[in-house]
Amino acid sequence: MPEGSLGVGIFPDEIEYALARHPHAMALDAGSTDSGAAYLATGKSKNDRGSVKKDLELLMSAQHRAGIPILIGTSGQAGGDLNVNWTRDIVLEIAQEQGYTPKIALLYSEQDPQLIKRKLADGKISSLPPLGDLDEATIDRCLHIVALMGPEPYFAALEAGADIIIGGRTSDPAVIAAFALWKGAPAGPSWHAGKIAECGGQATSANNGQRGMLLQIDADGFEVEPADPQSKATVNGISAHLLYENKNPWRLAEPGGELDVTESEYIQVTESKVRVTGSKWIPRPYTMKLEGASGDLFQTIMIVGIVDPDVLAEPELFHNMMLAALTERAMSATGLGREEFHISLRMYGWNGVSGTTPPPGSTPLEIGMMCVITAKTQELASQIAKACNPYFFHMPLRLGMELPSYGWPFTPGDIDRGAVYEFVLNHVVSIDDPLELVRMHVQDVEAKVAAHA
Repeated sequence: MPEGSLGVGIFPDEIEYALARHPHAMALDAGSTDSGAAYLATGKSKNDRGSVKKDLELLMSAQHRAGIPILIGTSGQAGGDLNVNWTRDIVLEIAQEQGYTPKIALLYSEQDPQLIKRKLADGKISSLPPLGDLDEATIDRCLHIVALMGPEPYFAALEAGADIIIGGRTSDPAVIAAFALWKGAPAGPSWHAGKIAECGGQATSANNGQRGMLLQIDADGFEVEPADPQSKATVNGISAHLLYENKNPWRLAEPGGELDVTESEYIQVTESKVRVTGSKWIPRPYTMKLEGASGDLFQTIMIVGIVDPDVLAEPELFHNMMLAALTERAMSATGLGREEFHISLRMYGWNGVSGTTPPPGSTPLEIGMMCVITAKTQELASQIAKACNPYFFHMPLRLGMELPSYGWPFTPGDIDRGAVYEFVLNHVVSIDDPLELVRMHVQDVEAKVAAHA
């Protein structure tokens, strides 16, 4: 596990340290849903191309020298077909520049909406909280839909002799556990090790996703240590990582089963290494999570900074008055019904992050207030913002007070955000074959530029 996510920056000395230990594979993920639906909806990576290429250059150099495979999951941040192809193009570019000739396996997990509709009609799809039952209208809203893969597609790619596997949307632990599982390692330790290393060195004293991890899995358990000799793996840090992004610190649901660590034991083997035993894998009916992103709404935002002592003394009253005034102004100016648009106010410095009312008596020093206007078209959102502009920038706490002028950080004050991307499909589909919803393409690279020949 060379780092927590492809593109955050690999340390070359860690690569050399790991290669000296003669590893069998390098595995890492390249994205997640953490940063929202935009990257699936648009097929673009959150990370810049230069950073991803720099990391891949280090990994591909190591692969070329050591002859061990690279496994990449959730390529291009979201794992859609466009994201996979974007990563593929970088790999091909490096191969041609350096004269490498790897065999590349591409694992695509993007889904045809018509197939998802058939699965829905067959009763194969169920919901995950907080979303309810799926319907065809929601499927039609999705710009892209992906199914979250387990390790089995990586088995197929390894069987095909792939040197580099560029995977679509994949469970983070699955891509890390895949090589060990393919080699016959027990499922409990393999899945547990994959979970511990999913964020690179974050579970170690390095506490940093840029740092890497070394995993050694055997018949009874696994050992974990940092790829950075200056860092340490401790019992507390390793055992606590099951709390990360997991509602149950003892169990972890994955495609085809559930990891159970209720009887796991953690032993401090050396100052920097921890051994884990007792991890169990409980097989379940095979399901794959479906993620679908829409982009059929549009937003315009406005921002002001407020230091008016009257507003700061009664921010909740001001929020409610402003929201009512903007809503009425939008309806009267545009003729739209209340259900045809949405306005929200976010008051940073008071409750903009939490959205909850602070304890009584709390008085902010200043407030940065953002107005978010959402409508069915960008033209409508922009029109509402322009109609509301004088109210948003000059409305006093009470009628009859002298009109204030709040601080504008930008002019013009209305900023069109464009499409609003959101996850509208968050469900699971039951399948009989782990490869049913995955397409694999294998290609051999012919070097056009033998830079080091």
